[in-house]
Amino acid sequence: MPVKEETYQDRFVKEYIELKCRHKKLHKMLVKYDAKTLEFTPTCPIEILKAQAKLMRKYLYILEVRAEIEKVKFPVMLD
Repeated sequence: MPVKEETYQDRFVKEYIELKCRHKKLHKMLVKYDAKTLEFTPTCPIEILKAQAKLMRKYLYILEVRAEIEKVKFPVMLD
């Protein structure tokens, strides 16, 4: 039986899910940093990490708008 080839929609959804998970983890770390409950000291300056989180959120928004236009459905994810 032939293996189903991955479509661009499959890759799109995969990229979105991976980015959303990474953004969520970074956001949680930044919240803990600001609350002074982070259990380690980041080696990267916090301003860089905050800029990264902001750009990740913007990219998520772009992917969401594109998905709406292209009628690509993302799975329901609990935040």
